[in-house]
Formats: sequence, C-alpha cells, structure tokens
Amino acid sequence: MAQVVAVIASTHHPFYYKASTATGADRPPFADEWVRKVTAFRETLTRANPDVLVMVGSDHFHQLWLDNMPQFLVGKAPFYDANWHNEQREFGLPRMLLRGQEDLSAHVLREGLDAGFDLAFSNELRIDHSITCPIITLRPEADLPIVPIYTNIFAPPLPQPKRFVQLGRTIRELVESWPSDLRVAVIGTGHLSLELGGPRQFGPHGPDPEFDRRAVEWIANGDLDGCLSEVTLDSLHAPGNATHGFMDFMLMMGVAGAGAKADYVDTYDLFHTMEAYFTWYPQGAPA
Repeated sequence: MAQVVAVIASTHHPFYYKASTATGADRPPFADEWVRKVTAFRETLTRANPDVLVMVGSDHFHQLWLDNMPQFLVGKAPFYDANWHNEQREFGLPRMLLRGQEDLSAHVLREGLDAGFDLAFSNELRIDHSITCPIITLRPEADLPIVPIYTNIFAPPLPQPKRFVQLGRTIRELVESWPSDLRVAVIGTGHLSLELGGPRQFGPHGPDPEFDRRAVEWIANGDLDGCLSEVTLDSLHAPGNATHGFMDFMLMMGVAGAGAKADYVDTYDLFHTMEAYFTWYPQGAPA
C-alpha cells in the first residue's frame, strides 16, 4: 500500500513569488528572511522524497462560483492548467501546467464516497494560487504528479469545522489504502487570522495576534480537542473576515492525527498576516 511520508500545512501568500524574485530597489526589505524561512521549510518535503503530492486548497472564486459550489471537490485529470489571469497580473504568478495522478484521484473518489463523503469531482479543473503557491515554495520544480482537493471556505453554508477534521482523517486512510508502492505527501494550505478588504487588512501583523498564537499552539501540538472546543463557524468571524481558511489547517491536523506533534514549526509575521509552516513525518523523520 502507499505510504504517507509527510503531512505539511502552510499558508499560501500569493506575493511570495514576486517578493522572492525581485531585485534591486524592487526587492522588499522582508524578502531575504522570508526566502530563508521558505528554503528551510522546503527541505522538510525534500527529505521525505515523495512520488505524489495530494494538494488541499480552496478555489478563490476563479472556477467555482455561486451557481455551482461544491463543499469538497477532487480533481481527476491528466494535467491541470494553473494560475488565472488576475493572479498573473496582480501577484506576478507564472502560468503552470501540473501533471495529475489520475489513479489516486479515482481511488480517493470511489473510496471517499464509500466512506461517507459525497465528494464532487472535475475532469477539467484549473487550479489557483491556493495550490500553486505551496508548490512554488515547497517544490518549485513542479515535477511531481498531484491530486488536488478543494474545500469550500468562502461561500456559506460552509461545512462545520469538525467535518474538515473528519475529511482529513479520511484522506489519510484513503491514501494509505491505495494499492500502490508510491510515497505520498499530503500538503494543505489555509490561513491564520486574515482580513481581506476590511479595516484590519493592512496592519503590522495579522488582524488577531492572539488567535494566531493559539492557532499555532493547536497545530504544533496536535491539539484537536482544544481547537474544536473553541473554533466554530461563528467564532471564526472575529479574528478577521477571511479566517474561515483556518479550517483547512484543521483538516491537515486531521491528516496528521490527534495528538501528533509537528516535527517542524516556523512562523513569520508579515505586514498583514502571519505565515506559518508545519511538517509531520508519520513514518518517522527521514535520516
């Protein structure tokens, strides 16, 4: 059966690529330290030596809209066109073409349905920066096949936080039941406290540093019980109007397992958000 060799959770700041490649007067003062942190984080995936990447993210109203909004969707295609025109224009992100792992996608869909998740699917999915940004930071060669999984964190009614955790646990079980000898890394991206278009968007740090502190502790310590006891759909409005993306972090805690302490933890306070990076090695840290 396939092995989950790494579970990785991170934020997905769309300006990292532009900041990290800028030179001269265009290079922001925080870029060098950001690149140093991302380079160290990247090594945690490299050490795991995966063959396949399961990528969990959320479409930012690019392909999925209010006329057809699935709660959980699995991509099932041989290739994925990636990054949209506005992401190229505003964030400087490159166009990308990513190879798909159709066999694993089919396994996740069939077995996921049988496990109680009514997963949607798309054979023509075009993906955005919630998935391409972690590929740029963690695997810039973009040479590994992927299985993209989208969650709905934007368009109410949203699934409850506990459902994200349940899906994370199920993804782990589905990957480990895949009849293959391939090594799989499960990578998911979300947000800590985040404000978009509101009065707290552009501060010296994220809009709610205390929430960020608690969130990092929950994730780093695998404290699912503590997290679930405090986080609700209603409570996530308070730290910032886009903080529901934290539920994708909760999904990744489900993949890692209750009580699983992260093997790697790092954060970086930027001008309006805290970047956060976590890695778990379910099979033990690579030599």
